[in-house]
Amino acid sequence: MEKLFDGLLIASMVLLAISIGFIFYRIVKGPSVSDRVVSLDSIGIHLISMTAILCVYFRTTAYTEVVLLIGILSFIGTTAFSKFIEGGVVIERRRDR
Repeated sequence: MEKLFDGLLIASMVLLAISIGFIFYRIVKGPSVSDRVVSLDSIGIHLISMTAILCVYFRTTAYTEVVLLIGILSFIGTTAFSKFIEGGVVIERRRDR
């Protein structure tokens, strides 16, 4: 039963890797910038999933910090890209005059 479970985990990692390949194609070929932003966010979600599956496969909690770090970086990146698309600048500097 344990070998079956390990096989399922490996199969899910392979499917996620293939999916990342298709998403990377969407980043390169994407018709608009918003498609590319969504694709980058999707790659972040897939990387979080792959890291979580690695945690289960190795039966350890050593990679949980990596999951949190990828999640935070993915969120910050998506927010920065969205802000750039909306206004053209990521950090607005308004000075009181």
